[in-house]
Amino acid sequence: MATLKDNTKNKSGRSSARRGSAVEAVKTRPVIYQMLPRLYTNYCESPRPGAPITVNGSGKLNDINGNVLAMIRELGVTHVWYTGVIEHSHDADYTRYGIPRDNPYVIKGRAGSPYAITDYYDIDPDLSVNVTERLKEFDSLVERTHDAGLKVIIDFVPNHVARQYRSDVRPLGEPADFGADDDTGMFFSPANDFYYITRQQFAPQVNLGRGEEAYIEFPAKASGNDCYTAFPGVNDWYDTVKLNYGVDPWNGSKHFDPIPPVWHKMLHILRYWASRGVDGFRCDMVHMVPVEFWHWAIPQVKAVNPEIIFIAEIYDVALYRPYLDYGCFDYLYDKVNLYDTLRGVVTANVSAATLTSCWQTVEGVSGRMLHFLENHDEQRYASPQFAGRADTVLPALVVSCTMNTGAMMVYMGQEVGEPALDAEGFSGRDGRTTIFDYWSVEKIRRMLNKGVCDGQLTSQETQLRDMYRRVLALCNNEEAIREGSFFDLMYVNYENQHFNPHRQYAYMRASEREVVLVVVNFDSEKADVGINIPAHAFECLKMSPGQRFASELLTGERRRLTLAPDVQLELSVQPHGAVLYRFKK
Repeated sequence: MATLKDNTKNKSGRSSARRGSAVEAVKTRPVIYQMLPRLYTNYCESPRPGAPITVNGSGKLNDINGNVLAMIRELGVTHVWYTGVIEHSHDADYTRYGIPRDNPYVIKGRAGSPYAITDYYDIDPDLSVNVTERLKEFDSLVERTHDAGLKVIIDFVPNHVARQYRSDVRPLGEPADFGADDDTGMFFSPANDFYYITRQQFAPQVNLGRGEEAYIEFPAKASGNDCYTAFPGVNDWYDTVKLNYGVDPWNGSKHFDPIPPVWHKMLHILRYWASRGVDGFRCDMVHMVPVEFWHWAIPQVKAVNPEIIFIAEIYDVALYRPYLDYGCFDYLYDKVNLYDTLRGVVTANVSAATLTSCWQTVEGVSGRMLHFLENHDEQRYASPQFAGRADTVLPALVVSCTMNTGAMMVYMGQEVGEPALDAEGFSGRDGRTTIFDYWSVEKIRRMLNKGVCDGQLTSQETQLRDMYRRVLALCNNEEAIREGSFFDLMYVNYENQHFNPHRQYAYMRASEREVVLVVVNFDSEKADVGINIPAHAFECLKMSPGQRFASELLTGERRRLTLAPDVQLELSVQPHGAVLYRFKK
C-alpha cells in the first residue's frame, strides 16, 4: 500500500475543509457506513459459537456514543445505516416485558435474521439497555447521529415478515396486523395479506420440534423467497412469510384496484419511521415487490419529507431503470454490475478492461448507483474466500468511489480489514460476518475500545483506515469526483505497449475547472505506464494541451505533467495501487 500524506490545500491554497463545506450547499454524495448494532458495540471478549445472548451479549444503541459517531464521520461518511434495529425474530426471552417469545424452531440462529420482522413498529429489545424504553433509546440515537452531522438510514423489509409476526406497540389508529383479516381458505385473494397453501400443514425440511414446543402452522403460508409450497428446503427463507401485494403468482395477474391492504399498511410503516427522524430507507429485495407499489408509496412519503432517500437492493440490471424512473428510487445497488466485475478482476483473473462495460451498462443513470465492496450479504474483502488480504483493496476502492457520482458504502470493520475468520454458530466460516448469531468482532472491539475510540489498532490497521479515510473523502471534497463528467481512456490504450489493460484501468473525471486523472493497478507488480490521452478527450472535457502542475490526491505529491494528444504521459503506479492527479484545465 502506498504511503499516504495529508493533502490539505489545492493549487489556489484553499483548504480541503472549505472545499468540503461548499459541497453541502451544492450537492453531497451519500457515503454510507453500514453497521449491525447487535455486533458493533458488543464488547464480549470471548464469544462462544451458537451461544445465547446471556453468554455472548449484544451491542446496544446507547453505546453508539458521540465518540463512535465522530470516528465514523471522520472517514468521510455522511449516512449511517443501522441494520437490524427493527424488531425481528430472536431466541432471547422478553415475555416479562409483554413481548411474545418466538418459537426457536423457526428462527435462523440464536439472534435471528434482521429480515424476519416480528413488529414493524418496534425496536429490537436485544439492542436496548432498558427494554421498556427501547423506542426512546432509538430516538436518542437518531438525535445523537444528527448532532454528529450524520444522517440515519434503516432497513425497510417489504417482501416478507417473520412466521410469527405480531405488533405489540402498533400505534392506535394504524391498520390491523398482517393476516388479521385474511380468508385463510384461499391461496390468493387481493384482500389477503398472505398466500395460503390450503389444506396443508407447514412442513419445511428442518426440525420443528415436538410436543408443546413444536411450531405448528396450518394452513401453511408461502415463504418469503417466493416459495409457494408447504415444504420449503433448508436453503429457502423458511423463517419468513411472503406478503401479498395483489399479484396472483399462478398467472401473474395484478389486482391493484382497489389498492391492496398490504400497500396501505406499508405506507403507514414508512411514514411512522419518517416521523421519528429517519432520513432514508434501504429497501430489501425491491424486485420481489411490484414496481407499481413503489411508484405509489415513495412520492407519498417524500410529500411529507422531500429530503428522505430510498435505496433499492436489486439484482437484475434489466430492472435498474424501471425501479429508478417509474419506481421513484434515489439509488440502487450496482451489485451485479460493478461489484461482481471488480470481484472478478481481483480474484478470478478477469480483465480490468471489462470495467468499461460497467459504466456503459448504467450510462444515463450512473449517478444513481450505490457502490460497495462489502455488506452483510457479501464476503469480506480480506476473507480467504475473497482477496485474502486487506492491503490490496486500493484499486477496487478507488474505482468504486470515483467512477461516477452515485453513493458509496462501506461495512463495519472493513476499514480495518476484518477478515471474517470466525464460525459464529448458525453462520459458519463462510467469509461473512454473521447476521444470525450473538457475536462480537475482535477488530471492531479494539477500534472502539468500549466507546473511547482511542486507536487501539495495529500500525497496519491504522494505515488501512487512514487510506479509507482519504479515498472516501474524495467523494465530496473533490469537485470533479463529486459531480464531474467521466471519460474512459481504455479505448486508446488497448494496444499500448506501455500499458496493460488487463491489470490497469485509466479514466478521467472533470468539472468545469479541474480534471482528475485516475490510474489504478490491480497487479502485484509495480506498473510503469505510458498513458495515451486522445484529442477527443481534450475536446469533450474542454481541456487545452500543455504543461500542468498536478497534485496527487492520496499522497500530496506535486509534479509537472505534459498533456498532449500525441505524447504519452508516463506514470508509476505501485502494486495494488492507484494514482489520482488533479490539475487545472
